[in-house]
Amino acid sequence: MSAALLALLLLQAPTTRAIAEAQYARAEDASLVIAGLQRAETSIQRVAARAAGRLERASLAGAVVPLLKSPDREVRREAVLALAQMGAPYAFAPMLGGEADVSVRAAIYDALGRAAPAADGAEGLLASGLRDAELVARVGAARGLDALVRGTIKTAEPSPQTIAALRAAIRDNRDPTLRELSMLALNAASDQDPQTFATTLADPNPLVRRLSVIGSKRWTDDPSPIVRFEAMRLSGTCDRAKTGVNDASGHVALAAVDVLGAQKCDAAFIESLVEHGKSWRIRAHAIVSLAKVAPEMAGQKLKTLAADPVWQVRAYAASAAVMVQDEATLALLARDANPNVAAAALTSADDAVRALLSDHAGLLVAAAARLKWVPELRSLAPQIATTVRRLSRDGRVTTRDPRVALIERLREAGDEDALRSLEGLLADPDPVVASLVSAARAGGPGIEIAPKTTRYVPEPFPSDEALAALRGATAFVTMKGLGAFTLQLFPEEAPATVATFVDLAKKGTYNGLTFHRVVPNFVLQGGSPGANEYDALTRHFMRDEVGMCHQRGTIGISTRGRDTGDGQIFINLVDNFRLDHLYTVFAKVTHGMDVVDQILEGDVIESVVISTPR
Repeated sequence: MSAALLALLLLQAPTTRAIAEAQYARAEDASLVIAGLQRAETSIQRVAARAAGRLERASLAGAVVPLLKSPDREVRREAVLALAQMGAPYAFAPMLGGEADVSVRAAIYDALGRAAPAADGAEGLLASGLRDAELVARVGAARGLDALVRGTIKTAEPSPQTIAALRAAIRDNRDPTLRELSMLALNAASDQDPQTFATTLADPNPLVRRLSVIGSKRWTDDPSPIVRFEAMRLSGTCDRAKTGVNDASGHVALAAVDVLGAQKCDAAFIESLVEHGKSWRIRAHAIVSLAKVAPEMAGQKLKTLAADPVWQVRAYAASAAVMVQDEATLALLARDANPNVAAAALTSADDAVRALLSDHAGLLVAAAARLKWVPELRSLAPQIATTVRRLSRDGRVTTRDPRVALIERLREAGDEDALRSLEGLLADPDPVVASLVSAARAGGPGIEIAPKTTRYVPEPFPSDEALAALRGATAFVTMKGLGAFTLQLFPEEAPATVATFVDLAKKGTYNGLTFHRVVPNFVLQGGSPGANEYDALTRHFMRDEVGMCHQRGTIGISTRGRDTGDGQIFINLVDNFRLDHLYTVFAKVTHGMDVVDQILEGDVIESVVISTPR
């Protein structure tokens, strides 16, 4: 950037909104953000530093580094986090020694742990940080060590001094987050210290106790379902599982049914669950367990389950049919009216070809996978190309996954006429699709689908009026047959995400959709019109607005790579610190977490009602 242009930008005094818009646009020209970094106003510097981090371009580090010496602690903190987010190497040790503000020191520890490759001496600095005089800094050091150990454990084990420091942090502190993070690091290092486990198994916080169970693999009959789930999953025996199927927690009960199959328990007992299980979920999990223990017995039950009115049961029946190689049931379910059932049963090329007529992204992705390198692939190229063109007609960028998968099949087929028919996609609004078509037509080996490719045009950034109206907004989510929970929205942290969520909710888009992916002690994911990973609510991908911590009860946007949110949401069931800096958090449950904990696969979102202050 020329000195004259920079001077002009400085005279124009970029506003916080203009900087936020530039960051949202992901424009190649970052001069507006740079100009903001060089303003004297700390409010603009903070916004510009956050924007620079979210752009994730290490080339901007030189413009951010001067802010590390700002007299404003919030500016220094945002600068540290920005350098870490953009992956720019920086020697933080000298700054750490002279930094008086505890929040900035905590950010530095976090940045040291996230750096890849790890900086020389980072482990020692982080271990010493566990003895910082301030709790906030000690938590930051534990956060950094958790990230460092997870990132380097495959190539280097933490030193005995670091292990000792983590054990001491648990022994000498009562803060639950510090203990959680320290246990996460010790578990990643496979530490098996009996005294640490004795301490953490008795911790008042169930999130700490669950990590102790994970590390020790000890059985415990804990009052918290969060802990009981881990105990059942890791230490469940046949007797424990038989009792566990009646657990008050649906997550624990289903884990018990799964253990019955994994441990090869009594087939007659599992059969009774298939026939008389107290819920369709019990019956569905039981047929898969029975297929593991007694394939012939499971085969005799498949006909009934394949006709079940609940489509999820039929999908589980398809999974069991694959296991027992029941081709007749698979052939039937591959033609099921529900595309998720058909996808689960799709085992032949003929089934995959028939699926090309669908608009269901999940089924099309499954079809593309089944057609990989089949002998008749070249003859199928015209049909595949027709499907790609059909999916591309309405310009929905969020159909990327099935289109990319099918274009890859065309590249493998090598049919020049079929590839030529995709010429219009060279100008597709999704640059990933356009690039892949270009490479395929040129006869190249294809391209790696880079998650940082984001140069499509998103929805407009929300107006100042729209953002002002969202301050203090809440969402009231009613679950069919379960109750309701309330979300506090965070428009200051994730303005574009909150605006999109509110718009979808006000249109009733979430009403009647389900939580299709339930991973106990991890996340609930829902809000897909196709009840799967691939079918989107939005036409355009949403921009990531990372920064907030993924604590239990926070709400994030599901993605399949950077800047690929499509309206699907997830709820963190535990503190998922490893998701920090990777996924957007835009809300948090403030009331009704007990309802959230009851949600199981297939539970229906009855309504989402937005409330804004007058």
